[in-house]
Amino acid sequence: MPVFVFEARSSDGMLRRGTVTAENMLEAKVKLRTSQLVPINVRLKSQVSISAKKKSKKIKPKELQTFTRQFAVLTGAGVPIVQGLQALNRGGGGNPVLYEAIEDILEKLEQGKTLSGAMEDYPTIFDKIYTQLVAAGETSGSLDLVLNRLAEYIEKANKLAGKVKGALVYPAVILVVSGIVISAIMIFVIPAFTEMFESSGQELPKLTQIVVLLSDGFIKYWYLVFSVFIGIPLILKSYFSTKEGKRNFDSIILKVPLMGSLVLKSCVARFTRTLAILITAGVRLADALDIASVTAGNFEIERVLIITKESIIQGKTFSEPLKNSKLIPEMVSQMIGIGEESGNLDIMLNKIADFYEEEVETAADTLTSLIEPFMMVFLGGIIAILVVAMYLPVFNMANTVSG
Repeated sequence: MPVFVFEARSSDGMLRRGTVTAENMLEAKVKLRTSQLVPINVRLKSQVSISAKKKSKKIKPKELQTFTRQFAVLTGAGVPIVQGLQALNRGGGGNPVLYEAIEDILEKLEQGKTLSGAMEDYPTIFDKIYTQLVAAGETSGSLDLVLNRLAEYIEKANKLAGKVKGALVYPAVILVVSGIVISAIMIFVIPAFTEMFESSGQELPKLTQIVVLLSDGFIKYWYLVFSVFIGIPLILKSYFSTKEGKRNFDSIILKVPLMGSLVLKSCVARFTRTLAILITAGVRLADALDIASVTAGNFEIERVLIITKESIIQGKTFSEPLKNSKLIPEMVSQMIGIGEESGNLDIMLNKIADFYEEEVETAADTLTSLIEPFMMVFLGGIIAILVVAMYLPVFNMANTVSG
């Protein structure tokens, strides 16, 4: 028999929530009235619980930001949480994954669970910082303010990640295009010249001989060449997706010239922004550091923040362990120390995050502007060598004819 989730008012004016079994909606309401309950909201409970696989699905940051902003507007206007979530889901046009998650959250709310507690069942949609802030907003009664801060945080984090990702992806795209162009020359262009050279009967220059041998090898063993070019990236990706590989990659990337500075600045901006929003919401510093270490995006920075949290638990200041770290810029530890002394740590953290977000934008633009001419020179140099190698025999033939 179908199960209906209800929200009703009892004879003494108290709000009651629960479930009732009935053949249809009308029978469910009749049963509630028989129990001296006035139905306020009755709806069919999902017969199939959402699977763990569905709970592990993700949504785009932009979709989460839009949902958070709209939810903030509704709660700020005084709309109750349940009715606000129902209104957002009835609006349509949203992500099916988010829709199913909200439906399940609504059921948990009607069973008496808190909003943050219900959201914790969907860690791939609502991460730890999201649920912690929602919990703080529920406790303080300022959920709309917290949701607005969250929407701003998601927007800034997404923009920052896009800048870093763009700077990292650009060189890879150029290399792939270069490989395709060079492969086309090796397979189609050079063999055409080789046939002409063979018919002339002349001895080819050393450079031309080397290029012809490379072209022949490329055509004969093309499957090995492509296996190497495709296999190596796949192997590296598989290795770096492991915990050990990720840790080694995070350590190596910080030491790469230009790229390491960009990644470090991005991590500093991310963890300071996370700390600022958590501390502003009233989360304890030790707990905030625990969350910020996970969202830092780099194992080395995460290790520094964990050490800092342990030092704070032992009674030390926040800035003290940061000063001893070689990774954290001196300016960051100094500003955090000033924030601690003045009692404006959250304000100071926001200023650090603003500064490093601008630094990331500048560094990403600089890196892109430096990589572009370098890659063009690299690709142009290889093509120039191939062109010269093919035209040297032509010049020799012309000299022989004129002689």
